[in-house]
Amino acid sequence: MSPDVVDVVPLANHKLALTFENGERGVFDCSEYVHKGIFKELQDERYFRMVQLWREAGTIRWPHGQDFSPDTLYLNAKLESDR
Repeated sequence: MSPDVVDVVPLANHKLALTFENGERGVFDCSEYVHKGIFKELQDERYFRMVQLWREAGTIRWPHGQDFSPDTLYLNAKLESDR
């Protein structure tokens, strides 16, 4: 089970700076998702920046329901220790 996300900051080029409950930080690249299904709306930079924490689920989401599981975010984020 992956740690929950406790902070999210949208970055340029469809990336998110994430902080996890275990103190690790990393960058998750959403660019491979923004051309697929419900994630197409994330192509709009203004909408992409509306990302918010979804504390109850330990993850992030956007106003129209797009989200990623904590596992997807943690396992695919480029963690600071990986850099």
